[in-house]
Amino acid sequence: MADVRIETFKKEVTKSLEYLHSEFSKLQTGRASASLVETVKVDAYGQMQDLKAVAGISVQDAKTIVVQPWDRGVMQAVEVALTKADLGTSPVNDGTVIRITLPPMTQERRQRLTKVVHQLGEEARISIRQHRQAAHDNIKSNEKDEDLRYTLLDQLDKEVKAANESVEESVKAKEKEVMTV
Repeated sequence: MADVRIETFKKEVTKSLEYLHSEFSKLQTGRASASLVETVKVDAYGQMQDLKAVAGISVQDAKTIVVQPWDRGVMQAVEVALTKADLGTSPVNDGTVIRITLPPMTQERRQRLTKVVHQLGEEARISIRQHRQAAHDNIKSNEKDEDLRYTLLDQLDKEVKAANESVEESVKAKEKEVMTV
């Protein structure tokens, strides 16, 4: 029988890992990916919207992202938003689509990205520690059966270890991807 407190902790860890992976997908690793630009905020129709809500985004080749607004009236707003997004390149507007050609990665940029990857990994570990502390306090203060309390705390520690190993694997995999030329 699974304890509600442990299950809640697992759900929070899953959210933390999903956030980590979504942040990793936004990092420019030298290969074109729609996730690099789909959350760029565009001032369209009087409100700020994600780029994916106002345009089709596709990857033309390994270095080129193509953005095609569904309404040509927002073309200029999309171009301005992409320019402000600081992708290390200038978007090229040909009147129909906007092309973003990603520059080749320099060794310095790869090293900076590696630091960002480690920072994101550390933030995920901090989040896991905070969720662990909340679950730990809940178990210690609310569980009257001493044997069950120790069993639950042991199970919580195993879940924390597994979560931290998962973060570490993700960080290593992303670091390898960033450093691959």
